[in-house]
Amino acid sequence: MSIKTIELFAGVGGFRIGLNNVKLVNNNVIENDNFDFVWANQWEPSTKSQPAYDCYCERFGNNESHSNKDINKVAINKIPSHDLLVGGFPCQDYSVARSRSGEKGIEGKKGVLWWGIHKIIKKKKTKYLLLENVDRLLKSPAKQRGKNFAIILYSLFKLGYNVEWRVINAAEYGFAQKRRRVFIWAYKKGSKINCNLEDILFNTGIFAKCFPISNEIFKNRVNSLDLNNYKDLVDVSDNFEEAFYSTGVMIRGKIQTIQSIPIYEKPISLNEILLEKVSDKNLYIHGDRIKKFKYLKGSKKINRIRPNGEPYIYSEGKMQFPEGLNIPARTMLTSEGTTNRSTHVVRDKKNNKLRLLHPIEAERLNCFPDNWTESLTNRQRLFMMGNALVSGVVYRLKDEIIKFINK
Repeated sequence: MSIKTIELFAGVGGFRIGLNNVKLVNNNVIENDNFDFVWANQWEPSTKSQPAYDCYCERFGNNESHSNKDINKVAINKIPSHDLLVGGFPCQDYSVARSRSGEKGIEGKKGVLWWGIHKIIKKKKTKYLLLENVDRLLKSPAKQRGKNFAIILYSLFKLGYNVEWRVINAAEYGFAQKRRRVFIWAYKKGSKINCNLEDILFNTGIFAKCFPISNEIFKNRVNSLDLNNYKDLVDVSDNFEEAFYSTGVMIRGKIQTIQSIPIYEKPISLNEILLEKVSDKNLYIHGDRIKKFKYLKGSKKINRIRPNGEPYIYSEGKMQFPEGLNIPARTMLTSEGTTNRSTHVVRDKKNNKLRLLHPIEAERLNCFPDNWTESLTNRQRLFMMGNALVSGVVYRLKDEIIKFINK
């Protein structure tokens, strides 16, 4: 059975690479066809250049099934019917309020991309969702903990979905990068499922099967709540403040969430993904730039002044310089490759000189095929990988997703 799929906020295709086990052979894309990607959307605001979209089209074909428009401005009739929607949407403020036209109307903030997803799944009656976000989604905003994720869960609940979620640190499950992201799996209530919340968390859920956890609960952090107690989205937006933990499930509005303990798998080390030889001279650092990196990555205490005039001391701890090669890489950011504290600096295997990551090495940290982004500049390639997901996590989920849908 081919599962019709659309990919939103597609970037350079991380979800598709994982779900279809995409390979690059002699610059030709080879992919499985269990997931039939009938449409994709990628749009970067506030810039004329669209390198991620250009790369996606280069690899998967430049045709009408790919869109380069703001998702909130795409006409619903332009989006094909589909079974599964996937996407890594940004963490924003998802607050809602009463509309001016009447008490019954509810409006989400303009430009907030979650409501673009919401509009699509409501109109197209999407059966399944696989979404990804930064893990702070579960705790944001700081002034009303959990509100944003509660709004997402409540809006899915009212559209007839059950939901599982899990914060996955890729390095804890054998991958080469310490990258923590929350993955969300949602499916229509009509699906034949086990409704025992605890059993789903530990045994039968899609994340429990693919990313096993201990039967213990970290520091007894567990919470149960019921979204049926809220009268509407505005009530959730105004009044919700509960703890969501790293693993959770919602069935018919009833939620159980725990701080889970992963069953650890030995990760790939940074050394294992490094190229044997790097000839690009622009990646090597010298002299004053080395001094700058040493300063940025060193411990420091700096006297600063708050906006209200109050003095304080800003502190940073020491980071390893250069990177330790026998452990997984730190999380890549979109600033990778620039001269800043978060950029990886390694010793080249061949000549022992200090250098930045090669774009191929960055691709490997996210389980992308080598040279997937080679049409872009080095800076763009590193930016794309800093913005991407670890497609190997999605690859590990794919078989259970296929089984779930085929049932």
